[in-house]
Amino acid sequence: MPFIHDDFMLSNDYARELYHDSAENLPIIDYHCHLVPQQIADNIRFRDITQLWIVDGHAGDHYKWRAMRGNGVPEEYITGERSSWEKFEKWAETIPYTLRNPLYHWTHLELSRVFGIDKLLKPETAREIFEECNAKLALPQYRGQGLIRKFGVETVCTTDDPADDLRYHRHILEHPFGVKVIPAWRPDKAMAIEDPVSYKAYIERLGEAADMEISSYSGLKEALKKRHDFFASVGCKLSDHGLDTFYAADYKESEIEAIFKSVLEGKKVSDEEIAKFRSAFLLDQAVMDAEAGWVQQFHVGAIRNNNAKMFKAIGPDTGYDAIHDLPCAAAGHRFFSRLAEQDKLAKTILYNLNPKDNEVLATMAYTFNDGTYPGKMQLGAGWWFLDQEDGMRKQMNALSSLGLLSRFVGMLTDSRSFISYPRHEYFRRILCDQLGRDLADGKLPVSDMNFIHKMVKDISYFNAKNYFDF
Repeated sequence: MPFIHDDFMLSNDYARELYHDSAENLPIIDYHCHLVPQQIADNIRFRDITQLWIVDGHAGDHYKWRAMRGNGVPEEYITGERSSWEKFEKWAETIPYTLRNPLYHWTHLELSRVFGIDKLLKPETAREIFEECNAKLALPQYRGQGLIRKFGVETVCTTDDPADDLRYHRHILEHPFGVKVIPAWRPDKAMAIEDPVSYKAYIERLGEAADMEISSYSGLKEALKKRHDFFASVGCKLSDHGLDTFYAADYKESEIEAIFKSVLEGKKVSDEEIAKFRSAFLLDQAVMDAEAGWVQQFHVGAIRNNNAKMFKAIGPDTGYDAIHDLPCAAAGHRFFSRLAEQDKLAKTILYNLNPKDNEVLATMAYTFNDGTYPGKMQLGAGWWFLDQEDGMRKQMNALSSLGLLSRFVGMLTDSRSFISYPRHEYFRRILCDQLGRDLADGKLPVSDMNFIHKMVKDISYFNAKNYFDF
C-alpha cells in the first residue's frame, strides 16, 4: 500500500464514511491565499518543480526553507544561485528528516495528488521524481490555471494592497477560466507609520492610485474609501489585517491628524502615538467594511523578520518570522465593543498564531455574536505555524468547546503555491477523523449520522459559500 492511500489519516469506519461520502469530492473555496494575480492571469508555465515547489526568485515556500536550514543546508541551495536540480536535491535530502513535521505529509500529498507519484521522496528517488514532475509541468494542463482547476477550486481570494490597480483581476474577469479570482483588501502598509521614509513613499503611491494628494489623515481616509469602492467594483468582499495584537487606545481625531502630519514630515513617532494611530486606523477600516457588507479578517500574533543578519542579506518575508506572545484579549474586546456600540460590526474571522490564544479568540468572537447571522463572529482555521494536524485539532477543539464547530467556515490555503490545495484534503481528513473518533467513543450519536454528514459538508464547503456570498 502506498503511503498516501484512500484512507490516509482516517482511523475508523465512521471517519472513512464521513470523508468518502461527504467531504472528499466537494469544491474548494480558498477565501484567503497569497497567489500572485499576475501568475494566475498569465496562466504561468513553471520552469520546473523547483520553481513551483521551493523557490521562485526570493519568493517561495518558507516552511521548506526553515526545514532545510534546520537540516544544515547552506543558503546558497535555498535562496542562492545554485541550480534547480541542486536545490531540489537538497530538499530531497531533507525530507526523511521531516518525519512528524507536516511537511512530510504535505510533500507526499502533493506528489500523489498533483503528479500521480506515490514514491517516497528521498535521495534515492530524487532524480526520477524531479524528471517526472518536470515532464508533466511541460504539459498545458499543468500550467497555473490548470493546477487550480484540477482541485475543483470554485473561488480564490488573493491578498492585495489598496494601491494595487487590480489589472490582473480585471484581466481574469475579461478572460474567465472557470474559477472566480477575487481581490481581498490588505491595508497594512497604510498603517505602518513606524518607518516615516517608507510610509511617506507609500502614501504617495496610494495617492496616485486614488488620484488625489494625501496630506492629512482625513485625506487618507478619503483615499482609502475611493480605493475600497474600486476593490468592491472588481468583486472584493473581504478585508484582512496582519497584526501583532489588537489596538484600542483612547485618542482624539486631532491627535491622529497631528501624528499623521508628523510622520509625513519624516519625524519618528513614539510607541504611544503608534498605538493611538493603529487604534484609529483599524476602527475606521472596520466601519468601512461594515458599511460595505464585507467580511473582515484579523490575523494576530506574528513577530516578523527577526533575524537581522538575514534580513540585511536577503530581505523581508524569507522565513525568519515566528510566534509572538503579546496579550490580545483586553484590546480586542475594547475594539469590538466600540464597533458593536456603533452597530458597525461586520462579519469577522479571528486567527491566532500563538496557540495560547485559541480559547481567547474563541471566547472573544462569541462575546460579540448578535444573532444576525450564524457564525457572524468566529475563530478562524489554524494559521501559519498552526496549520498542521495538532494545530487543526486544537483549533477545532477550542471552537467546539466554546462555540459552534458546525458553523465554522473551514479551511483556506494561506499559501503562495499553486499546489497547496491538498491542504484542504488534509483538513477534511482530520475533521472527519476527529468526528469519527468521537462517534466511536460514544461522544456523538450514531443515530444522528445524517446531521453529522451535513455538518461535514457545511464545514468543508457550504458554510464558506453562504458566509462570503461569492
